[in-house]
Amino acid sequence: MANGILGLGQGQAGALNNDLIEKLRAADRKGSVEPLEKKLEKFESEREVISDVTTKVNELLDALKIFSLNQTSGFNAFNQKSANVFGEGVIFDSDDLSSLEAGSLSVKVEQLAQKDAWQTDIVSGSKDQIVGKGTLTINGKSINTDGMSYTKLTEEINKIGGVQASLVDSSNGGFRLSIKSTETGLGNKIDFNNKDVNGNNLGVSDGAKGLFKADSTDEATLKQYNVLQAQDMKMKVDGVNYSNGSNTVIVDGLKITATKTGAESTINVENDTTTLSAQMKNFADKFNALRATIENEIYSSESSVDDKSVLRNMLGTIKNEFFGTGSGDKSIFNFGFSLDERSGDIIFNQKDFEASIKDGTKELEALFSGTPDKKGIATSMDEAISISGVTKTLLDYEINMLEREERLKKDKEEAETTLDNRYAAMAQQFATYGVMINQMEASFSGLKMLIAQSQVSK
Repeated sequence: MANGILGLGQGQAGALNNDLIEKLRAADRKGSVEPLEKKLEKFESEREVISDVTTKVNELLDALKIFSLNQTSGFNAFNQKSANVFGEGVIFDSDDLSSLEAGSLSVKVEQLAQKDAWQTDIVSGSKDQIVGKGTLTINGKSINTDGMSYTKLTEEINKIGGVQASLVDSSNGGFRLSIKSTETGLGNKIDFNNKDVNGNNLGVSDGAKGLFKADSTDEATLKQYNVLQAQDMKMKVDGVNYSNGSNTVIVDGLKITATKTGAESTINVENDTTTLSAQMKNFADKFNALRATIENEIYSSESSVDDKSVLRNMLGTIKNEFFGTGSGDKSIFNFGFSLDERSGDIIFNQKDFEASIKDGTKELEALFSGTPDKKGIATSMDEAISISGVTKTLLDYEINMLEREERLKKDKEEAETTLDNRYAAMAQQFATYGVMINQMEASFSGLKMLIAQSQVSK
């Protein structure tokens, strides 16, 4: 029995060592630090979920924006137009077809715009020979040709705005000096007249007469060198006369360009619903993708989302708008949409949709766009997402997630510090206890020796 006194025998102090402390620390850490670590590990997954939801919200917004009264892209699905030309003589363009009024335009081209072009007789000899025709006045700018070569004259003329000169080789030898306006129209006609300081016409300059070999008193003779006369374009659009220095005019937002004189054409501008089906299907697909992503997370037992009610409320907001009636009395189920009650998906039937709008899209526009006083479902969803609701909710959630993560990191650091301090103190205590136990064991060792001797002496 003596060997079992107080449960202490030889080497009992050795049991209070680092291995024991580490085992105790590991057990303590499992209950205090590891739960915090597991929560921190979930943040990466939670962040991915919120990012995925945000992406799908933005995709839904892009899909519905074209139906909203508040769209800012300049494109509205219900104002799409197509324009076609029947006949010849014109081409058309528009910066915004959707802004055009549906209807037809009758166009007749009476005259095309032309540049003003002049050409001299054939000049024999070198292009570096001296012109020597006195002062040539073009568009009020004077050039003294005495002592100036044809090559140099061409360079000087090209310094004058609105005209272009060149030396054109002749097949019979020699060359011609060609001078033409850079732009079409009467307003760009080349002026060879002299004018006084008050702008009074003094007649064709002697330099021009000499250059073109016209009689100095016969300006009519000079005109034979005007090989292409400047003129404006003229056309009739629905019987109304239009003219312009270029071959293009803009009528009611439609840019019409004449290409052939005497041609008659009809331009038809029509409402275009050919892409509406694809746009509506895309809208349904994006809604389904968002719904599935949120509901899968809400009902998953392994969800990493801390507050599922945020996602649930967000989806509820969007659904409430989606199943409204806008400024009319019909819902999406009147336009080829149906609900799959098992999955919750919105099913789009193109054939039924196109049948529902065969008489026009007025009711569909009332449902999706609505009016400023009674907004349509796309307008309301647009505002719910981009202005006051969903987008802000997601942003607030991300901010809250960062704050929670920082708090958990701080709690983990504090728990680690507390654990370290506790077991550092325990290690010190164990060292003290070890000394005490060794001292007690030494004392018991002497006592055991006395007891053993007394038993031998008996």
